[in-house]
Amino acid sequence: QVQLVESGGGLLQAGGSLRLSCAASGRTFSNYAMGWFRQTPGKEREFVAAISWSGTNTFYADSVKGRFTISRDNAKNTMYLQMNSLKPEDTALYYCACRRYYRGSWYYTDDYDYWGQGTQVTVSS
Repeated sequence: QVQLVESGGGLLQAGGSLRLSCAASGRTFSNYAMGWFRQTPGKEREFVAAISWSGTNTFYADSVKGRFTISRDNAKNTMYLQMNSLKPEDTALYYCACRRYYRGSWYYTDDYDYWGQGTQVTVSS
């Protein structure tokens, strides 16, 4: 079992920046690829960003490319999502997720095994 805990969410104005963190415990962190997803009420959870086991490869949704940066610190068992130039449409509950093995995709919820409880990000206009 892997436990994931997100933090860093909050309320801010459009154009601002925020950094989310995802702390992992229970297994060797570097053995897991990681991802961020987000969800708003009435909508499906959508892919935001993902990072490979060593951090060499990163992947982004088109809607956040150029504004968000995913990273990880395997020594600290922590993944980050730096969010810049935030927009009201970025408002959502943000989840981190992880998986042990590659399944052919980075972009779907079924690609991941473990999930955190989420942290709320609210961007006002």
